[in-house]
Amino acid sequence: MNDRAVSLLENYDIEVLRTWKGRGAILCETNRGTLIFKEYLGSREKVNFQDSLLNHVKEKSGIKVESILKTKEGLLLINDHDETPHILKTWFEGRECNVRDMEECKMAVKTLASLHQVSDLRGTDILAGKTPFQIDIEFDKHNKELKRVRKFLKEKGQKSDFELKLMQAYDYFLNFALQITEELRFFINELKDEPGIVCHGDYQYHNILLSGGKMSLINFEKCVIDNPVRDLYLFMRKLLEKSNWSEAIGDGLVKAYIEERKMTNADHIQLYYRLAYPEKFWKIVNFYYNSGKAWISGKNLEKLEKLIEQEKEKQKFLARYKGSFL
Repeated sequence: MNDRAVSLLENYDIEVLRTWKGRGAILCETNRGTLIFKEYLGSREKVNFQDSLLNHVKEKSGIKVESILKTKEGLLLINDHDETPHILKTWFEGRECNVRDMEECKMAVKTLASLHQVSDLRGTDILAGKTPFQIDIEFDKHNKELKRVRKFLKEKGQKSDFELKLMQAYDYFLNFALQITEELRFFINELKDEPGIVCHGDYQYHNILLSGGKMSLINFEKCVIDNPVRDLYLFMRKLLEKSNWSEAIGDGLVKAYIEERKMTNADHIQLYYRLAYPEKFWKIVNFYYNSGKAWISGKNLEKLEKLIEQEKEKQKFLARYKGSFL
């Protein structure tokens, strides 16, 4: 962000009192409160969808969510001299959700469930022409990459300690990924579950701000039509990995969600398979393959070793959770 980017604020009907740099953005003190100005990575179609969702949530509920400000010409995005689109949004003062505070995490999950109650947009014009996300297709893409990287590793000559460890674990995680994908596809076809809820898409602690005992939700740029457990899964997985797949934490989060929104059998099945898929292994492989391989950080090996170490506890957690709804 630079002075040219700041000059774009002149296109809005606001009085800018001062600006300062934030995380990849510009924060602005204005006559309309604190606003945030940042690059927008999506399309104009996506920002219109995002804006419609946010307006719907504000109209139909008391959930505090961000707003997108329009330019004087009524545009949601404005391009800089490089044709890079930018967006101006409201900003909430507050601190990020504390993932070490279970009560706060339960509050975040209840807020999420309330969001899903109101973001069920089946039958509305907002979803017209929009294609729901398909998790089995996403898993297929991951599986193809895993197969490609395994071939690369097998053909590679001298291997580092990380690569040797990776090869030792590879067949187990790849075979498990393939199995989970096929089982999930079977259930999706059997249940004929039609997604119609718009998910936040990036429901993580840094997008949940707490102030005055209330939570505000920000950064809806990844909002997508999907089964609602997409958001619950993302929030849960982070906490479960940090707690070595604690049953108490997992059960507590699911129960907190159900207090606000009932989960169907299809929801439980989706949550089980999303948690079961070895996404962390895929992420480690993806990061390795798409970064420089001449020098591999010791942190990569630490992450891999921790993943392998936690696998037994993860499978225990999954077996218990699966038994609770099947």
